[in-house]
Amino acid sequence: MGKAGRAGGAGERSAIVVGGGIGGLAAGVALTRSGWQVKVLERAATFGEVGAGLSLWLNGLRALDAMGVGDQVREQALVETQAGIRNTSGRWLSRTDTQELARRFGPMVMIHRAQLFDILRTALPAGALCADATVTRISVRGRRVEVEHGKGVSQADLLVAADGIDSTVRRSLWPQAPAPRYAGYTAWRLVVDTGRRLSAGGESWGRGERVGIAPLTDGRTYLFCVANAPEGQRSPGNELAEMRRRFGRWHDPIPQLLTAADEEAVMRHDIYALPPLASFVTGRAALLGDAAHAMTPNLGQGANQALEDAVTLAVLLDAYPDVESALATYDRHRRPRTQMIARRSHRIGIVAQWHSAPAAALRDLMLRLPPSSAMLNALTPILSWQPPRRDNLIGPHVG
Repeated sequence: MGKAGRAGGAGERSAIVVGGGIGGLAAGVALTRSGWQVKVLERAATFGEVGAGLSLWLNGLRALDAMGVGDQVREQALVETQAGIRNTSGRWLSRTDTQELARRFGPMVMIHRAQLFDILRTALPAGALCADATVTRISVRGRRVEVEHGKGVSQADLLVAADGIDSTVRRSLWPQAPAPRYAGYTAWRLVVDTGRRLSAGGESWGRGERVGIAPLTDGRTYLFCVANAPEGQRSPGNELAEMRRRFGRWHDPIPQLLTAADEEAVMRHDIYALPPLASFVTGRAALLGDAAHAMTPNLGQGANQALEDAVTLAVLLDAYPDVESALATYDRHRRPRTQMIARRSHRIGIVAQWHSAPAAALRDLMLRLPPSSAMLNALTPILSWQPPRRDNLIGPHVG
């Protein structure tokens, strides 16, 4: 990724990034490396990430390489050596050939979200981060954008909305955009310290319920549980008890992990997805990450697609002589790809959450039939992504 470019005309180019999560920081890093002066606005009082593990697939790692932080991430991540899907008793329904996966595309890794966040944060200039800056007004006029927030008013040549599925920027500048929709299932996430590192992870599927396990580098384990449930249902102060009730009799090591877990570590969130948008850009503003294409987590691609967004946006702004042309091409590149991945993830979630006994039995049988290579072939359009280059981006090509 180049250090200088032409978009925005002569002189120093400036960008406001709304949202200080992984997508927003990635956008900040990518733009900074391309010569932009960046300000990242975060509504929380401090910058930080909490609590969960994150799968970085090969496409996401390539994006991080393009930002210059890939090696740092690999040093703190754990390579996945075993993956697949089991039933509630522990029988393998489908196994991922991780060696063939690594041979074709490179290794997939697991990292704590807070570790990735810190790597991206420290890659930004100290003055780029502005916390406690809730956005209250947005104006895009001509060649300038203006954002009023808790720390004052900021102006720039470009606005990047990376403020999540409930994006304030999207509601303001895309008033006709559809609202997020509940996927029909809720998820519990936590990190468990059992005093020993598990040798392998993977998912287990039941009837309308799932469990996922992923070892982390520090010996802890990332655990997530999913269940069909009414929207908004909660068990305040007793979420861990609800998890133990639902999943405590599943195969090892699920009961042991739930026994070692702490109530304070449990996060519960209903799963929502954003219906397809007609455009990711308007004027000099662009949507990125969940603000543009929030998807269900069934393919583990949410953060990876945000990283791809950041790299593509920066390269296009470097390649085109004006912001508007760069953003129009960003939309042509990113919207079809991310919406395709979101559709796939949605379909997987429907099948994974089948509740009736006959449907679940049919699903489990279907998982056992195809060879491992079939799954890798299906993932090829996603994992084969390469960071874009200036010389192959200009034009109608979608990649």
